[in-house]
Amino acid sequence: MRRTVLYPLVALGAAAAGTLVYAEPASAHGYVSSPPSRQALCAQGKVSGCGAIQYEPQSVEGPKGLRSCDGGNARFSVLSDDSRTWPATAVGTSVTFNWVLTARHATSTWQYFIGDKQIAQFDDGGRQPNATVSQQVSLAGFSGRQKILAIWNIADTANAFYNCIDVQIGGGSTPTPTPTKTANPTPTKTATPTPTKTTTPSKTTTPVTSASPARGTSGWAPDTLYHVGDVVTYNGKQYQCRQSHRSIYTWEPIYTLALWLPV
Repeated sequence: MRRTVLYPLVALGAAAAGTLVYAEPASAHGYVSSPPSRQALCAQGKVSGCGAIQYEPQSVEGPKGLRSCDGGNARFSVLSDDSRTWPATAVGTSVTFNWVLTARHATSTWQYFIGDKQIAQFDDGGRQPNATVSQQVSLAGFSGRQKILAIWNIADTANAFYNCIDVQIGGGSTPTPTPTKTANPTPTKTATPTPTKTTTPSKTTTPVTSASPARGTSGWAPDTLYHVGDVVTYNGKQYQCRQSHRSIYTWEPIYTLALWLPV
């Protein structure tokens, strides 16, 4: 059975009463934030004309067993359009995929495919994952531009979440130059400089500051308790908090539109 919640409710802690002010039902679950999946690129505004997926990149859910970028959801069919100029991230022969989970469903497996070939699988055995998940996958045997399908299989439903990530394998490293052999130069005698007396600078103490909850406009920071209505700036843009939560890295406003509304 498909799980739906009132947008943008997310499982991130206690929400203040009156938070659910959006009537449109939508899922809040998870997606690959880096290397950026196609839905992440849409949410970041790096690919235009994406439609609804730009506001809910975490919601590409469909029946298990599919091999499509859109999870069989017609609303997100743009994600399966390979004719678009999807930016490809330069990677080496091994890459770490980072997931942002806005609802931590019990998980059976995580799968990664290139074409019809499964290149990796991680078995969680029905456990509940953390709010962020990182998995290292070997891309040995592949080169050039590839489309990787990442699948999050939920343990207690018949559904899964789908992400496509475009990469350029072998495009992230530069060859190490071969050193050239040179003749040893004939040493020349130089005068020994007269040492000069220097003054040792006095030691100063740099004050340590910590992030504190923000009620007005301030820069986004991790490990900060944000409340509904708080406004922050991130990368020169302002966002308003849609759901009370304590921030962590990878939950930056540009990646978690279920938590932050651009203003």
